Amino acid sequence: MSLLPLPQSLTSQAEKPRRNTLQKTGSSPNIPLEQIRVIIADDHPVVREGLSSILSALEDVQVVAEAANGKEACELYDQHSPDVLIVDLRMPEKDGLQVVAELMSGRAPKPRIIVITTYESEEDIRRAVSAGAKGYLLKAADAEQIEEAVRAVAAGRTLFPTEITLKLAESVAHPALTKRELEVLQYIANGRSNKEIGAILYISEPTVKGHVRSILAKLEAIGRAEAIAIARKRGLIHAR
Repeated sequence: MSLLPLPQSLTSQAEKPRRNTLQKTGSSPNIPLEQIRVIIADDHPVVREGLSSILSALEDVQVVAEAANGKEACELYDQHSPDVLIVDLRMPEKDGLQVVAELMSGRAPKPRIIVITTYESEEDIRRAVSAGAKGYLLKAADAEQIEEAVRAVAAGRTLFPTEITLKLAESVAHPALTKRELEVLQYIANGRSNKEIGAILYISEPTVKGHVRSILAKLEAIGRAEAIAIARKRGLIHAR
């Protein structure tokens, strides 16, 4: 699996490197490289240990902190102001998307964040990129891919694996469902009737039917069963 930068249509221009990105501080080879400071946020200790081991082996990368949940990730980010934050998509207290959205909306300069996950659904990728993530790695990525992503993001570039870029392109091509349509779709997948969905969401049954028609049209599905299958494949809904 090779890593490719996003096409120009899917990414903004590269930003200027921050002070701690990979640069020689002088012409002499004996002068040390400036450090890329990284925070790792993942609720699985073995994942944190693995990432920390890979990055700590690099001469110019320093893991300054590790977080076990999303709330802690935000607190440690404010405390250390790292060059790169690596954050798991699924975490307790605040998930990765909430962390990305919170940090991107309220911090200056804008954080440089890599989402790392076992998930590669269109919807997860689209949401991560929309929230402001600069990189997206699968936990199956090897050390070289992780290193390349950290260096690229620290330098202000956007970098995604080839298959993630392709899925993102597919996601962009599909009409996005509204928040309400996603709620209705999840209840449909849970086996709820239109009447039950209306009662749960405090909307009329005809309104629910309108949402269902819109969902079927956007997913290009013939009926509910096909809509559920398509939605699960794209990561729009999850088993409960």
